[in-house]
Amino acid sequence: MERSTFLGLMGGAFAITGLGSLSSFADNLEESETMMPVIFIGHGSPMNGIEDNEFSRYWKKLALEIERPKAVLCISAHWLTRGTFITAMEHPQTIHDFGGFPQALFDVQYPAPGDPKLAEETLGLITSTKVVLDHEWGLDHGTWTIVRHMYPEADIPVLQFSIDYNKPAQYHYDLAKELMALRKKGVLILGSGNMVHNLRMVAWDKIDQAYGFDWTIEMNELFKEKINSGDHKALIDYEKLNKAAFLAIPTPDHYYPLLYTLGLKQENDEVSFFNDKPMAGSLTMTSVKFG
Repeated sequence: MERSTFLGLMGGAFAITGLGSLSSFADNLEESETMMPVIFIGHGSPMNGIEDNEFSRYWKKLALEIERPKAVLCISAHWLTRGTFITAMEHPQTIHDFGGFPQALFDVQYPAPGDPKLAEETLGLITSTKVVLDHEWGLDHGTWTIVRHMYPEADIPVLQFSIDYNKPAQYHYDLAKELMALRKKGVLILGSGNMVHNLRMVAWDKIDQAYGFDWTIEMNELFKEKINSGDHKALIDYEKLNKAAFLAIPTPDHYYPLLYTLGLKQENDEVSFFNDKPMAGSLTMTSVKFG
């Protein structure tokens, strides 16, 4: 993979529209007998969306191991907004929000339906801030590169929930807790980013290798230790962990999705890690399932 394939990965959307009165959430999704897990996935390169590799194969395996969801709600590192938005269209577009990749990646379409009713009811769950129904964004690569491997038939509704990039870490952790009812209604909530994500320090001579700098491995192990011990406060205040945290998280866009999954963790949720590898020196694919 060439250096250019890592460039050009940002975007945002600010459509402010609404939907009319709809049936209650209980009418749309019945209470599940078991609570859905919540999962943070290190998505890495967009090429994982079309490659058959150890990461994408585990995403397929994961979908077979958990209950089939009634919908998927993804918090992606690539939808950064002023304010909080949720996609509310019937047919979300497949967004190719990257540059420098092979044409085969741009040719991918993932035609999963949206769910305007679920978007409306999710809006109603949140009282701490205003949530706006969005009809312009769609599914960016933080979402479709993963979900197309998990559910290749594209027959499960998929929505995205934006990250208000003006808000601090604690805000995102707290906001996630207001989405808890969705886990009980059969909705699979995914956080999509990378725990360690520093593109400026990528080892270009090891771009496709499972290789990590010393500080990458140090931070990856520290993140896992804090997750396992339930020390969410330390993970929220990540800048206080050590100096290596500033290398691992030079900007928090890829880290905030982890905080959403931590906020949704319940005390009795089993914690399991997967795809636990560094890549290209300054990235990690480390992922975690709660429940």
